[in-house]
Amino acid sequence: MEIYYGIASIVGICVLVLLMGMMKQKSGWISVFILRCAGGAVGICAVNAALESLGVSVAAGINPVNILTIGTLGISGFGLVYAILFYQFL
Repeated sequence: MEIYYGIASIVGICVLVLLMGMMKQKSGWISVFILRCAGGAVGICAVNAALESLGVSVAAGINPVNILTIGTLGISGFGLVYAILFYQFL
């Protein structure tokens, strides 16, 4: 029975080391995602202000769906949010 505990502990340690390596690789991706989300929120505020000053009554809201879309797709997600709004405006 002791041999099974030894094997289980060795396998557990190996899995833990592999998970630590995977998290180190994914930390770069997570930081890029968070920066895209923050930049998208700032971009939405800037574009909404610019459109308001031009008299266009189209404004995207800062909500989880828009932020996740921009965070996932980047600039193309930002364009997608405003493309959908302008399509609804027509």
